[in-house]
Amino acid sequence: MNNSFVNNHPEVVLPHTCLLGEGPVWDANRKIISWIDILNGIIHEFDTKKQSHRMIELGSIVGAVALTKKGNYLAALKSGLSYVDRTTGKIQFLQRPEQDLMDNRFNDGKCDPFGRFWVGTMSMSEDQGAGHVYMFDDQITCSKKIESVTISNGLAWSPDHQIFYYIDTPTFQVVAYDYEVSTGNITNKRTVIQIPNNEGYPDGMTIDTEGMLWIAHWDGAQVARWDPSTGIKILSIALPVDRVTSCTFGGDDLTDLYITTAKVGLTEQQLIEQPLAGSLFVVRDSGFQGIPTVEFDDFSLKIV
Repeated sequence: MNNSFVNNHPEVVLPHTCLLGEGPVWDANRKIISWIDILNGIIHEFDTKKQSHRMIELGSIVGAVALTKKGNYLAALKSGLSYVDRTTGKIQFLQRPEQDLMDNRFNDGKCDPFGRFWVGTMSMSEDQGAGHVYMFDDQITCSKKIESVTISNGLAWSPDHQIFYYIDTPTFQVVAYDYEVSTGNITNKRTVIQIPNNEGYPDGMTIDTEGMLWIAHWDGAQVARWDPSTGIKILSIALPVDRVTSCTFGGDDLTDLYITTAKVGLTEQQLIEQPLAGSLFVVRDSGFQGIPTVEFDDFSLKIV
């Protein structure tokens, strides 16, 4: 991309606020941006062509969703990994890898370059090391990929599919692993970014075509672009809210940056000062380009 012009002016997409907005996903086929309200258990959809907003109520805490090739959702609910019919809202339970850990819930997740769904867990009370990261293939076979994490968050894969990046929020770090696309194996863990505490907690994350990481900073009022090869912050986009949760690229050419935010835990005074907390924002024609969303292959799933 030609980065001579960088737009750093986020706009509110629609007049709706989430309690804990998270996990934006761009559906290029339908020109829809989807995101979730974790604690209210809702999938939100905004049709950018029709300028229409739709909600799918799940009746459960939801940590992440992925698009499927049939146009539906794979959803990481409190009760376990489930399949959500986009049209009817019908939910079919698939698997629960932590059925013995009643205090845990799923958090951030997305599909890897091969189409497998990666999703982490965390304790509802944020107990240290209580969570793990899992990978589900197209048969919903589950593999534990990372153990003993606290608040499992941002995931991204390099444009050449050689590196997997991951955030466990309280560490203030982005770690990298060598990634084998055919198997999903990860090895050689190392820290590539150490975020100063005064920048805000690293939360959700996406990556652009140049291999730079875009990180949402909880209590940092920003989305920042970081270079994982140097660990340096390159630029920052300021938001009018403190609790910035995640981001993804969308739009016709993947140059619009969508940003989710939250209002959970804010004081009455903070809510007065931040009336847009919980909004979905977009930075149009950002000057950078994202990577197309990978969909989960659900053609072999036995869905009734």
